[in-house]
Amino acid sequence: MKTLFEKIWEKHVVQTIEGGPSILYIDRHFIHEVTSPQAFNGLNKRGIKVFRPNQVVATADHNVPTLDQHLPIKEELSRVQVDTLKKNCAEHGIELYGLGHPFQGIVHVIGPELGITQPGMTIVCGDSHTSTHGAFGSIAFGIGTSEVEMVLATQCLMQSRPKLMRINIDGQLNDGVVSKDIVLYILAQITASGATGYAVEFAGSAIRSLSMEARMTICNMSIEMGARCGMIAPDQTTFDYIQGRRFAPQGEDWEKSVAYWQTLFSDEGAAFDTEINIKAEDIEPMITYGTNPGMGIGVGGHIPGLGEVEEKEKPSFEKSLAYMGLQPGAAIKGTKVDYVFIGSCTNSRIEDLRLVAGFVNGKQKAPGVEVWIVPGSKQVEKQAIEEGIDKIFEAAGFILRQPGCSACLGMNEDKIPAGKYCISTSNRNFEGRQGPNARTFLASPLTAALAAITGEVGDVREYWKN
Repeated sequence: MKTLFEKIWEKHVVQTIEGGPSILYIDRHFIHEVTSPQAFNGLNKRGIKVFRPNQVVATADHNVPTLDQHLPIKEELSRVQVDTLKKNCAEHGIELYGLGHPFQGIVHVIGPELGITQPGMTIVCGDSHTSTHGAFGSIAFGIGTSEVEMVLATQCLMQSRPKLMRINIDGQLNDGVVSKDIVLYILAQITASGATGYAVEFAGSAIRSLSMEARMTICNMSIEMGARCGMIAPDQTTFDYIQGRRFAPQGEDWEKSVAYWQTLFSDEGAAFDTEINIKAEDIEPMITYGTNPGMGIGVGGHIPGLGEVEEKEKPSFEKSLAYMGLQPGAAIKGTKVDYVFIGSCTNSRIEDLRLVAGFVNGKQKAPGVEVWIVPGSKQVEKQAIEEGIDKIFEAAGFILRQPGCSACLGMNEDKIPAGKYCISTSNRNFEGRQGPNARTFLASPLTAALAAITGEVGDVREYWKN
């Protein structure tokens, strides 16, 4: 009896060092402009080429502008990094989906939508949110720059096997509750370090009821619990999503692949080091109030009072609230917001944009609120335009920008000004994450859309049927 993780891990172990880590074979390696230059520099210094370039996929996403992408990049560091990626990919024969390419986009969006991400794979990238790909029943995790170099050189990686955790979510989700609320709820329950050292499998009827895009949101944020990776067993929903995509298996290969993928589940009675059970009915629309993703509450709730916080946690708790300009015990509903950002590798897929468009159709954004909608890829952007979603956004006063990581992180031109509040569908609310002294509330696309219309944090359930 084996878990899903064990089945994939054991199939990819090349060698285990006695008393130490395993050498793991890597099926797919995604790279981008931020964490790859030093790795290529290391290869070049040693005079070696990329071992298996056909298993490496590159795109530009973190530092790219999301307006006027046809023009030269203004920020010098960003321009140098993107140019360096072009040069390195050309020298080493790696496929690059750079600016202007119809497949360009956020690395964790383009892998699944192109059919590159498949069940049973080992997948790595020099980016912590590589865990997104685990939604397909793969072992996917972020790696450091020296490890990027190791995989480029050998297609293998030394890794210690993590402990195993399963989080079961059973039952029926309430109206207005989406996958982002599920993962923020889990984080609020177990904290931002609650899964440290674990590979986490998400299971249960509520998980099985989700679309692939919703599953990706949950696995994306497993890293925010401290997990090494997150994963969901593939099923018919998975197979239907992959079938017919550009790099998906075809014909006889498709039949063989599905036959293997159908074996990828945790056997009944398989052992996990830790199991957590959650009732779907207990989850409500969530929002963060602090400076780590585990500091979250239901939108109708209140920020914990000092008496509700453990003594050892009080200094960091008070520091966090001071940064956010919030008070212990206060309600968060009704807090005014200045910016709304809908995008990032967490929530920038076509399903997210459709959800927002359906909610805001015929409505106008609140005065004084700036709204940025950033599609996760050129394909998402194209689909949004073909479906008329861009026109709905335009009529509401929103800006549909071009693909990139954008305001998820303060590495490009899309920064939130100091002291301003942004309700964001991204994955991190650390100090300065969206720009120096920017203040971030993490929430679902629905909750963010509501804030764009009302100008404040609200409960989408009150508007759900309107």
